[in-house]
Amino acid sequence: MIHPVANSSKHLLLSIIELGGYPNFTPVYQQAGYAVESAASVRKAIASLKKAAPDVIVAEFNYQSDFRDRTSSLESLLAVVQRMPRTRVILFYEKEHEHQLVKLTSRFPIHEALSYPIDPARLGESLQRAVSG
Repeated sequence: MIHPVANSSKHLLLSIIELGGYPNFTPVYQQAGYAVESAASVRKAIASLKKAAPDVIVAEFNYQSDFRDRTSSLESLLAVVQRMPRTRVILFYEKEHEHQLVKLTSRFPIHEALSYPIDPARLGESLQRAVSG
């Protein structure tokens, strides 16, 4: 479910949580100065991009070996984000899928990829860098 932005003067962050299994990082996002929207699927996230271009997208890289020509459903999202030059993408990934992530990052620009378990302090630093440069 996508939640409306409470304060439009903040930077906008779109959090895509498909599988979860990690802490709720909304407080980290808010502490870094972001208004947070969330989506439960890449499809819903792509629909929300038609309404507003977020400053940052945080998503899970879920490698899907059953895809013939792609590594994950994120490729559809990243193709849309390529037309949003100010939007930065932060990905969470499993270390054992790093070799597949390299294939994705060779085709699409990623601000940063953080492996599980996600360190909230490192995530906060990445969020600050995303809008400072």
